[in-house]
Amino acid sequence: MDIAVLGSGNGGCAVAFDCAAHGHQVRLFDFENFPASIQAVKENGGIHCEGVLAGFQPVVYAGHDIDKTLDGADIIYAVGPAYSTKPFAEACKPYLKAGQVVIVNPSSCGGSIEFKNGAGLDLRDRNIVVAETSTLPYAVRLLEPGKIRIFNKLKGGLFLAAVPAEKTESVIAQVRDVYPAMSAAKNILQTSLQNGNPVIHPAITLMNVALIERTQGDFDFYHQGVTPAVGRLVEAVDRERIAIGEKLGIEVLPDPELGVIQGYMTEATYDKGFNTAPGFAGVKAQSKLDYRYFNEDVGYGLVFLERLGDQIGVATPIMSAIIELVSLLMDRDYVGESRRTPETLGLANHTAEELEALLA
Repeated sequence: MDIAVLGSGNGGCAVAFDCAAHGHQVRLFDFENFPASIQAVKENGGIHCEGVLAGFQPVVYAGHDIDKTLDGADIIYAVGPAYSTKPFAEACKPYLKAGQVVIVNPSSCGGSIEFKNGAGLDLRDRNIVVAETSTLPYAVRLLEPGKIRIFNKLKGGLFLAAVPAEKTESVIAQVRDVYPAMSAAKNILQTSLQNGNPVIHPAITLMNVALIERTQGDFDFYHQGVTPAVGRLVEAVDRERIAIGEKLGIEVLPDPELGVIQGYMTEATYDKGFNTAPGFAGVKAQSKLDYRYFNEDVGYGLVFLERLGDQIGVATPIMSAIIELVSLLMDRDYVGESRRTPETLGLANHTAEELEALLA
């Protein structure tokens, strides 16, 4: 198949490398304000990878021309942080063709609807199917432009849902060769809720604020940053997320249980599960607080979950407390910014039962 990958960061390069390794023709795109990786891939003719996936894989195009990237593409992967989804959609809008499949990878809470809105597609549009994954399928770092190291490719616990959900199985069938561990989610609320980043990252960062500022992140985020008390805060956030899922008729796996299934962890607990996890060994903390663990996982994640809980009648006092504290620390109003909420996605004013029917 012809694969277009939007985003040349660590995740985008991992998807491009893996798809090329499975025999697909891959084109890689990024905006002109992110030139380094694109230029390196273009000069090398492909992507170098170390780790559990290793070697060199060619790409047929790497550049800033979205029209050339999308031309003839069967599947389009939009791979990047939450704030990239809408710009990718707007860039694609004039060039999308009937029959193409878009996969927002990862969702970062409702990313597929964010893409549909940005591309001017109706929620129920079936001509261009837009899907999303619950998380990035890899633990990956960008070693240098055009070169990555993949520490883990998920062995399970990777969910996908399409909008509408009736198209989910057909999308999974098309990516099964690259992602055999992919499972169908009930709908995009399950992929959004199963995203563990808003559960883990803000809580651990908040409890290690002084250490991050004092050392510029010179400590292991999980192995040294998670103690029993930190684990209790992560668990409290997780319980609220699971309660939202229950109200929506969705089973949400507790994060440590999911971590074991994915291959990161060997113990499904909120303290030792994280601070002894082989898959998190050597993962350093961020060098500053102004980082995606607050800006994305609070601004796009916890705020979305808090609003969703309020909409369907599930209290989230721990999430609300974290949002308020992080807003104070960062001198930002994450709730007021409303980067991604049920309102911005067009899902507000629906009961749990109505949401299920709308996304089926």
